[in-house]
Amino acid sequence: MGRADERRAQGRGARRAAEKGGIRRLFTWRKMLGTFFGLCLLVMGAFVALYVYVDVPEANAQAEKQSNVYKYSDGTLLARSNSEVNREKVDLEVIPKKVQHAFVAAENKSFYRDKGIDLKGTTRGLLNTLTGKGKQGGSTITQQYVKNYYLTQDQTVSRKLKELVISLKVDQRTSKDEILAGYLNTVYYGRGASGIQAAAQAYYGIDAKDLSTAQGAYLASVLQAPSQYDWASATPTGKKLVKARWAYTLDNMVEEGWLGKAERDKLTFPAPGAPKAAPGMEGQTGYLVEAANDEMKRQGITEEELDAGGWTITLNIDKKRQKQLEKSVDDRLENQLDRKGNKVDATVQAGATSVDPKTGKVVALYGGVGATEHWYNNATRQDYQPASTFKPLVLASALENESTTQNGDLIGLNTVYDGTSKRPVVGSDTPFAPENEDDVSYASPTVQTAMDKSINSVFAQMVVDVTPSAVKKTALDLGVPDKNFPERPAITLGTMNASTWDMAGVYATLDNHGKKVTPTIVKSAEHRDRSMEPVDGTGAQVVSRTSADTVTKALTEVVDVGSGSAANTSAYDAAGKTGTSENNKAAWFAGYTPELTTVVALYGESTKEGGGQVSLTGTANSGRANGGGFPANIWADYTLGALGGGSDATFDLEGVERGETQVTETPSNTPSETDEPSETPSDEPDEPSGSPSESPGEESPPVETPSGSPTAPTESPSTTKDPEDGDFPPGERPGAEGLLGQ
Repeated sequence: MGRADERRAQGRGARRAAEKGGIRRLFTWRKMLGTFFGLCLLVMGAFVALYVYVDVPEANAQAEKQSNVYKYSDGTLLARSNSEVNREKVDLEVIPKKVQHAFVAAENKSFYRDKGIDLKGTTRGLLNTLTGKGKQGGSTITQQYVKNYYLTQDQTVSRKLKELVISLKVDQRTSKDEILAGYLNTVYYGRGASGIQAAAQAYYGIDAKDLSTAQGAYLASVLQAPSQYDWASATPTGKKLVKARWAYTLDNMVEEGWLGKAERDKLTFPAPGAPKAAPGMEGQTGYLVEAANDEMKRQGITEEELDAGGWTITLNIDKKRQKQLEKSVDDRLENQLDRKGNKVDATVQAGATSVDPKTGKVVALYGGVGATEHWYNNATRQDYQPASTFKPLVLASALENESTTQNGDLIGLNTVYDGTSKRPVVGSDTPFAPENEDDVSYASPTVQTAMDKSINSVFAQMVVDVTPSAVKKTALDLGVPDKNFPERPAITLGTMNASTWDMAGVYATLDNHGKKVTPTIVKSAEHRDRSMEPVDGTGAQVVSRTSADTVTKALTEVVDVGSGSAANTSAYDAAGKTGTSENNKAAWFAGYTPELTTVVALYGESTKEGGGQVSLTGTANSGRANGGGFPANIWADYTLGALGGGSDATFDLEGVERGETQVTETPSNTPSETDEPSETPSDEPDEPSGSPSESPGEESPPVETPSGSPTAPTESPSTTKDPEDGDFPPGERPGAEGLLGQ
């Protein structure tokens, strides 16, 4: 190497030495330490600023959402409301202590000792987020609660920093028990369950309060990977991992002193059963839930409060009787219909309400073919007429008011009336001359016979004798709603509007010896923040026992030998009344035993858009669908099953009023002369067609015809005028229907 090259090499060496010396001077330990502390101060300052800036927010909407839980009277699950979140919050004290400790042992052993955060775990989570490695691990129970309750599930740095700050503040301001309760009620467990109550139901079919230590440890273990650790769908590897996690949880409980070693060794893995779909609103469920919600609203619970969820609503519905009612409708009606091939059958709608007459509890309800198929509840709808099921109320009012006939005879079961078809009523400012079914006249029938055969002309005169206003008052007292209810003679044919629910209350009141019965479907409604005062299903005496029991006596004969004979059986003591509204648009049977009151109705509802009432005539190719047909058959089949095959209970009747027996009014020779057209009855085919004799085996007395010559009772083809034909003054059309949905 030459001297020149040597000098150049020495120069390069000197420059490198100078550079190294400069770097050493720049990165001295003192300077590096100063920089580190400077950065620490900067981070601390930023954190202090963040701590001051970030406050604990309001809970997010999703965390507050709960479903409403509906149960049968025996406490078994009926349904959960269609909520986005399957959650039912419970207080921490109802959760067994060892179950609480299982969650702490699985997720955060130091929970009761730490300050709400895990710096190491949070730092790892931040690094994982920055490097795209996915979800963090190692968060405390407090941090998880904050994430679920206050924040979102977003995997961002800003959300994690907020979580850290809020967790510190929550830990300072909130007790550990409150934090643990919030965590257990918000965390997701798989199977669509949010919160420990929903999880206990989803995995084990029990309430959270009934969880065992082993079951609680499984639920705590499944939180780590709900889809992977669900025993019903887990792979062999998943099952192995969750069992290991379960054992880890129990071992931690022993280590923390929350579980004895001997007890831990006895525990076996509690494999949960296969998941079951939460009951939806299909079938009768939707109708039951709707009826319960409507009752809660009537009791002051707002729509908003119901929608917010969190209610546990126990119904009065008896599970066995509910199933029996559904079966009876299927067997006695639906299986006879051809809904696709028969236009009339397609219009048939059934509704029913069954009530305990001693308490008012609605024990069964039928709302239609299915709440997801026919949304309108046929049990509670009030747009059809109750028809001749109203006639017993006319008698009740006559008895209650000690009314007399036009001749001054006290009205009772043996009181005799004129049964001439189309006989104009006497003593009314509003002319009314109803036609009996098939235009059949009856010679001097008693009130009892008139009830058996549902003789329109008799009850038309009776309502005039009592006065329409007095009859209406009695009906309202008994529970008939004031809907399309004018004070005119035509009300005797049930031309107002009422539901099976309404009429079940009316007949239950008669069954209960005149003490008011109000149907009620909600047994209890509890929320963590409040409860609803249930409806008192029984009330004051609205008609005397004598009046109620006399009506019951009359109605027992209707079942024994009258138009309701299809409901007759030796298996129970029964009373009832049939009813068929104008143009056969509705058919009813309202009946009761000493233990059960049930009203069944069929409605003709057009399948065209907008609905509308249509005739039931031709249902199942059986001609007229009167109250003594399908409704009475459904009633009898249901009642037999609901009473467990029958009952020895009998009606305890007191003071039955027989009345006076003198023949009353003579029919007018000519209709009343008036400028007003007479009212026309409903098309009332209550009793099965056939002999017009008063009762089997009796010879019919002669009937006085307008000409005065005696003649035997006659049958003639039905000439009943349809109230929709002819001219009626505004508001005077008898039986005018309401529109669907009103």
